[in-house]
Amino acid sequence: MGKRVDQALLGPDLVPAFARLLPQLAADARAPTRAELEEVIAAPGTTLLVARDEQGQVVGTLTLVVYATPNKRLSLIEDVVVDAATRGQGVGAALVSEALRLARQHGAAQTDLLSHDRRQAAIRLYRRLGFERFETNVFRLVHAAK
Repeated sequence: MGKRVDQALLGPDLVPAFARLLPQLAADARAPTRAELEEVIAAPGTTLLVARDEQGQVVGTLTLVVYATPNKRLSLIEDVVVDAATRGQGVGAALVSEALRLARQHGAAQTDLLSHDRRQAAIRLYRRLGFERFETNVFRLVHAAK
């Protein structure tokens, strides 16, 4: 399968692609609106990557955030999802590899990502790409919706 990974541009296919892909990531995932995707694409330090097949259809996506702290520049990979019909064909590896290249290019000292234990294929991919499990306490506060 030919695959192309690019920074996302907000074309007419992007909103429906996210509506199709994000539920494959999590059952409670909500499809973003056009305005929300515009905000993500325009956000400083944020890169939205998309993978396309030979026909140009979006078959995967990933969000990379690079940010500075007083100690160092860091990066975070979020919302990695590959269409179920194209999994196992290198799309996820291409997305993550491009994100890591961009993170290094922007001076990130490290890249973190989180993956649920139920996503064993994704975890194997991340390990194959050099990620190591990092034992930590993750604390989360969910803010009430507006």
